[in-house]
Amino acid sequence: MAEKIASDRINNQLTDWYLENQDKLITASSPVLNKSRAEAIEVFRELGIPDRTLEKYKYTDVSASFLASFNRYIGPRKILFDVDDLFRCDIPELDTELALLVNGWFYENRPKLDHLPGGIIMGSLAEAARQYPDLVTQHYKSYADYHKDGLVALNTAFAQDGVFVYLPKGTNQDRSIQVVNLLLSPEDLFVQHRNLIIVEEGAFARVVICDHSLSPYQFLTNSVTEVYVGPNASLDLIKLQNEHDRSSQLASTFFHQERDSRVTFNTTTLHGGVIRNNVYARLNGPGAENQTLGLSLSDQKQHIDNYIFIDHAAPNCLSNQNFKSILDEEATGAFTGRILVRPGAQKTVAYQANNSILMTDVARMNAKPQLEIYADDVKCSHGATVGQLDEQAILYLQSRGISRREARLLLMSAFGYEIIKKVEAEPLRERLSDLVDKRLRGELSRCNNCPLHCQ
Repeated sequence: MAEKIASDRINNQLTDWYLENQDKLITASSPVLNKSRAEAIEVFRELGIPDRTLEKYKYTDVSASFLASFNRYIGPRKILFDVDDLFRCDIPELDTELALLVNGWFYENRPKLDHLPGGIIMGSLAEAARQYPDLVTQHYKSYADYHKDGLVALNTAFAQDGVFVYLPKGTNQDRSIQVVNLLLSPEDLFVQHRNLIIVEEGAFARVVICDHSLSPYQFLTNSVTEVYVGPNASLDLIKLQNEHDRSSQLASTFFHQERDSRVTFNTTTLHGGVIRNNVYARLNGPGAENQTLGLSLSDQKQHIDNYIFIDHAAPNCLSNQNFKSILDEEATGAFTGRILVRPGAQKTVAYQANNSILMTDVARMNAKPQLEIYADDVKCSHGATVGQLDEQAILYLQSRGISRREARLLLMSAFGYEIIKKVEAEPLRERLSDLVDKRLRGELSRCNNCPLHCQ
């Protein structure tokens, strides 16, 4: 009962804050982003912040992340710095095009939109909505249905800025696009950004997303990312989550794939207080392929929850889910993987696996693999395991002169490398492997090597 009262209070506060600032929001934004605000806030008023009474949120009390008195702003705060000087930490040494968000807004000291060779456009979603309204309208809120999730409805009502990436038909982006989300503030802060990635027919893109908190304050992020991958197009999307224990991240990513498209989405979670990753992929055309992979490392009282829904809506499609977790101390985690094979989606091939290692007796992991099949000519499998390190393997390594500590680290590294090795870009793969190794050894802090030292 107390949780219900607290949840209702939060929902009312957020709705009231929207209504009080509605005119400012509309004035500060373009018609494209404004079009659905009124309806979205009404949907949010009805749905509210998800709680454990909803089946897909049963393992994570999302509403608890909203209890702090966060500051919220209509416009960006003035935070100026030298990007190269400040952000030396954890950015892989790749040849990248950089898009930088600070507290949910595109960083003001960078060009609002970069026009790259081949007609590629990247930069601020707010600016793209002003300069290219027809293009943004075609895809914005087309894949993220805010009628089904209160978090998506809330983001749609408040969305103002985020990252926009557009690759026109047949374009091959040689340089990776790196999106860096920085949380940097002298106060507790609630951030909502909206991202849109469009990869048209026959195009290829590699996008690396890095999430970091660089101030010792409490942060809450509610982000929504929509991704369109056209016919015979390819997208390699890598996400690195490395925020401190006072950060809560609620991230919803929606993929829409057309025929013969290929998507690899790989998420590595190194740090974070409470993290909920929602991933929805609709395989909308024949021959589409999707690989959704994840590695989570947690300790102390961190909580990481991955919810994956793969929708096979067309025949001859392939999907592969593979998520691994290592939980130490009092960490908790959850994995829910759902595969839906619709009527007519014959010749579907779908795999799902979730494996977790508990390093202590008090760490906890919940796993819920699901198959829902309405076609009769398919090949689908799913499974989940939760256990501890193989003691016989540790003893074998010790018999070869390896210390017990190093033996345990070797087994954990090998366990996680199955996910890391799927990253195709070698420099990034090596960098992620190094970060995972440091994290397992306890050598990676929440802001590894950051010159701010704001512990």
